[in-house]
Amino acid sequence: MELVCPICNGMAVYLLKCPICGKHMENKGPFTDFLDDYSPYLPINITQLSDGVDENKCMHLFYCESCRYDKRVPIHCVKI
Repeated sequence: MELVCPICNGMAVYLLKCPICGKHMENKGPFTDFLDDYSPYLPINITQLSDGVDENKCMHLFYCESCRYDKRVPIHCVKI
């Protein structure tokens, strides 16, 4: 069995309200995609080492367009 992120694989949607203005925050994807220009193209087993969470979680970046607040949210991976 393999562990995959339910958000990255389109199996779930995570809705989050901004704690500053109360508007809907947008999921910008895995946090590791923002580390440098090439990180979105690296294998997941390499980028997982740099996001600061357990290997059974995927750190996502959520952003509020209204007030520019961002938040990192660890998403639990599921077995498929």
